Amino acid sequence: MTANEDQEMELEALRSIYEGDECFKELSPVSFQFRIGDLDDSKSFLLEVSWPENYPETAPHISLDAFFNNRISLETKQYILSKMSEQVETNLGTAMMYTLFEWAKENQETLMENYQPVTSAVTLISSSDVMNNSTSASKKKEKKEQLTKAQKRKLIGRTDNKGELPRGWDWVDVIKHVSSLCA
Repeated sequence: MTANEDQEMELEALRSIYEGDECFKELSPVSFQFRIGDLDDSKSFLLEVSWPENYPETAPHISLDAFFNNRISLETKQYILSKMSEQVETNLGTAMMYTLFEWAKENQETLMENYQPVTSAVTLISSSDVMNNSTSASKKKEKKEQLTKAQKRKLIGRTDNKGELPRGWDWVDVIKHVSSLCA
């Protein structure tokens, strides 16, 4: 059999085995995604596998670059890929997609044993940002002063068309202030 005939046979087998399985997705006749674990499982991951021209004599390309895997650390991804490569080497020359997918499902706990969720990309925060956030949080907790209708009317009467108070509205009359200090 030629490599193309092997690929077609394996493709048909994969389609029949995983028909209706939400974990399996055929991106193209030579490219697939397979989710290991449930969607709500934090230790689930998505394998992307594509066949080179001479597959299965040549190893398939396995990737964990899907956005679904963005919370998995680089070290964990490298560990999964190394273990998957070992399985590829064992099965080289034979149709191996089903074997790889099922092996990954059976060994999910082992593959993700060192899993530490990555919360986000590296974010640099200065100490002043932290201080600003803590002071703004305390400001939000302060209760706003409630104004009566009369106070609101008086305030509106003093504002300009933009709702801003005129310059100097709260200035102290210097002469009255100084005279009150001397008396």
